[in-house]
Amino acid sequence: MATTTRRTQRGAPSLSRERIVEASIALLDEKGEEGLTFRALAHALATGAGAIYWHIADKDDLLDAACDAIVAAAMAGAARGATARARIRAVGLGMFDAIDAHPWVGTELARSPAKMPTVRILEALGRQVRALGVPEHALWMATSTLLNYILGLASQNAANRRLARERGLGSRDGYLDSVAAMWARLDAQDYAFTRSMGTQLRAHDDRDDFLAGIDLILDGIGLLRGGATPPPETAPAPPPA
Repeated sequence: MATTTRRTQRGAPSLSRERIVEASIALLDEKGEEGLTFRALAHALATGAGAIYWHIADKDDLLDAACDAIVAAAMAGAARGATARARIRAVGLGMFDAIDAHPWVGTELARSPAKMPTVRILEALGRQVRALGVPEHALWMATSTLLNYILGLASQNAANRRLARERGLGSRDGYLDSVAAMWARLDAQDYAFTRSMGTQLRAHDDRDDFLAGIDLILDGIGLLRGGATPPPETAPAPPPA
């Protein structure tokens, strides 16, 4: 007698959620969100769509799971920092590199700001901000400032690289050269500062500038507790979350 339960779906016993998420990440990296369809995923996994629905509710669930896998890996690496300040910098750099490698992650985090991928980052940052001695009433302000800076700049960096490819400018350097050339044509009186930044724009290091921004925010956070933020070697180091 035929059964109507989902447990008889072709491939359901052998296909895991982890395999589906890994294949989804590969598709997203190659083709972006538009290329992630259940048909394409079923083809990549050599299975039927019914087997995927056994583990995944819908495309939103799939995107959340793929994004969360990338974020969880980045947060695991950040937990190895020796001090609270070092861990905050590691969280930031982990997300910068993750979004650089998987540009769609920034879009997904913006699309679902209250879901688990973002919550993981918020928790990782908030614990370390609290460990810095920030007063309770200022914790949200300090943590959300860090969160918005990290995700905003990391996403913008990834967007710049994508824009360079779409415009046929090749590498990051090609894109920056085109921007610097455009700035050089601006009016010398109305845009004196912007014109003067052309050389620095070409030469700057994205990751170094990104970390410098985190340090500036952390120095400001230090003022919330009545003094400068301690140097990395003296900041408190709570146990890993």
